[in-house]
Amino acid sequence: MNILVTGGAGYVGSHAAHWLQDAGHDIWIYDNLSTGHRQAALPNRLIEGELADQALLATLLAEKQIDVVMHFAAASLVGESVEQPAKYYRNNVLGTFFLLEAMRQADVRQLVFSSTTAVYGNPVEMPIHEGLPRCPVNPYGWTKYIVEEMLSHYCQSYEFACVALRYFNAAGAAADGTIGESHDPESHLIPLVLQVALGQRESITLFGEDYPTPDGTCLRDYVHVDDLAQAHQQALEQLRPGNALYLNLGTGKGASVREVIEACRRVTDHPIPLISGERRPGDPPILVADSSRAKEVLKWKPQFQEIDEIVRSAWQWHQAHPDGYAS
Repeated sequence: MNILVTGGAGYVGSHAAHWLQDAGHDIWIYDNLSTGHRQAALPNRLIEGELADQALLATLLAEKQIDVVMHFAAASLVGESVEQPAKYYRNNVLGTFFLLEAMRQADVRQLVFSSTTAVYGNPVEMPIHEGLPRCPVNPYGWTKYIVEEMLSHYCQSYEFACVALRYFNAAGAAADGTIGESHDPESHLIPLVLQVALGQRESITLFGEDYPTPDGTCLRDYVHVDDLAQAHQQALEQLRPGNALYLNLGTGKGASVREVIEACRRVTDHPIPLISGERRPGDPPILVADSSRAKEVLKWKPQFQEIDEIVRSAWQWHQAHPDGYAS
């Protein structure tokens, strides 16, 4: 297929683009490089542009004879979304609207969407399955919720075919070490802990040690970025005109903050000092996926099941690229 990957210079988008190209698809990247990295994009396949540029998108979709759009482009920092909600509604909601309208204009009606567990908010059950109510607790989650609703309506009224993949904590790096995680500022736990091992930070802070979990720290479902990429490839086979499909992506296993730090200590052979801190507002104690539906529908099976494996791939990347793509 000819596939346009929006946000394909970002973390998950770049891994998906490489994975899809290796599977034999013809890939084009569309990214404004506001948070993505030119070095992460496929060589000679990057087109710089904004989601709001509907005319450019429609022309690109037609000229490249695009069959499917994979939509990763989004602002994605929860804290920033609380401070700057306008940025998130403009970029994530309006940007997606312009993309969908460009697709209609070019008669491209197949879309795989990068969604998030944030649409569930503080879930009433654990593990989290797709039948639970969606009740976001921050603007970022609400923007993804709104886009999911948009996709349902476009499928109903315009015969779009959409798959939305709600993933949990993306982590790790490509197995060949060529691309990985590089954010500024960094907000994800594993890279932050590995920065301590690299001597770039003195310690890591535990934000709360009195949660109702086995060791008192928050527990999350870490899913390897290559496993996410594989799921996006498999989602191509589930695109049905007039139908929107929503699936969770996670391992079904939780790793606490302390367990992640211990894994980083084992993999890096570094002591990694800890500092106790206060709970952060809005941090649920446990977020673990029930991905049985994705495994059934997509025939998806995560290859990275253990936290040490995920950390090891990230450590390989960060050792070789201590300053991310700036290295």
